[in-house]
Amino acid sequence: MKRKLLEHLFSVVVVGAVFGFVIVGVHQQQAEEAGVHDPAVAEALGLRFLDFGDPLDRALYKESLDAFIPQQRERHEALLEAILDARRQQFTDELYKTGAEQRGITGEKLQRVLGMYVQFILVYVVVMAISVYAAETFGTLRFVRSKQGTSSSLAQMMIVLTNDTIPAPQRYLRALGLLIAACAKGAGLMILFSPAYVIAYSFKTRFDTDSVVFMIVLGIVSNGVLVHYVNKFYTFLVAESRKGYVETALVKNLNHSYSTRDPDGIYRGDIFRIRKRFPKHVFQHIYLNAHHQYLPALKEHAAFVVSGLVIIEMALNIQGHLNYEMLKYILYKQYDMVLVIVFAIYLLVKGTEVFVDVIVEREARRLENRA
Repeated sequence: MKRKLLEHLFSVVVVGAVFGFVIVGVHQQQAEEAGVHDPAVAEALGLRFLDFGDPLDRALYKESLDAFIPQQRERHEALLEAILDARRQQFTDELYKTGAEQRGITGEKLQRVLGMYVQFILVYVVVMAISVYAAETFGTLRFVRSKQGTSSSLAQMMIVLTNDTIPAPQRYLRALGLLIAACAKGAGLMILFSPAYVIAYSFKTRFDTDSVVFMIVLGIVSNGVLVHYVNKFYTFLVAESRKGYVETALVKNLNHSYSTRDPDGIYRGDIFRIRKRFPKHVFQHIYLNAHHQYLPALKEHAAFVVSGLVIIEMALNIQGHLNYEMLKYILYKQYDMVLVIVFAIYLLVKGTEVFVDVIVEREARRLENRA
């Protein structure tokens, strides 16, 4: 475990050094582009008591130069013209439109970005926690339903329609209900596979899409991430259920009934618990081993969630959030602040990887002790 932590620390140091080097280079380049290269022009623009937009102040400045150095009148005229050019540039060049005095990495910017970063971390943690719970819960529910022999709504509808023992009106009503349920499931899957911005713009006139709650919901249900990890966990459960220790447990008469009619079966209340436990049931071992195999996938899951939240904030132009601020810095070509934000997001993903490695190591030791 120490070796993994050292590897993570080394990667953070290396990436941080690279980002620091690039930030310094970008900052120097921006300073050169934004700066006034003629020292005399810079000195004149630094005179706060003179307004070179006022003809009277311009005349006063030129007459003062001519009075003290009368033999360089032509140079004074050229200097005044250079001052006016530099002043015009401050109003027309895009490097100055955002405020040249505010360019670069400042304490005020870092403080503002830090608040947005903390908010981004909170949203990310909530989305990750709910997504992991939902993936394991619905993956478990799908596995249990398959063991119970539960068929799809459309298959049940066909069975009901061909069942002559049910009176016709009641048969058709049941079939209609199953058809509605199938359509609802299909609509839900369409939402789960839809990009976040498509869902957001579908509801933009009805909900406050700038709210944190809306961002959390989009981060969970959009881009097909939830469906992908539900299927992933379900695959782990199926693979575990086919291993030899499960067959050995069945031979030893360990409870393996998944029926809700059996007192020792598995009920939905057990599946939807936050801390899932299935005591004295073979599925307890299947679930724990599948859960242990699923934990490393959280690193990949974290990358999907972070990229999804970045896209959501940028695509929806959610002002006051971290990635909208980054988009604004890109627009204004303040690339040093862009790199600071990107590095902060990298640290969040790296922190998740460290956390997952620690949890996996702890779970592995617990399973070894149990064995």
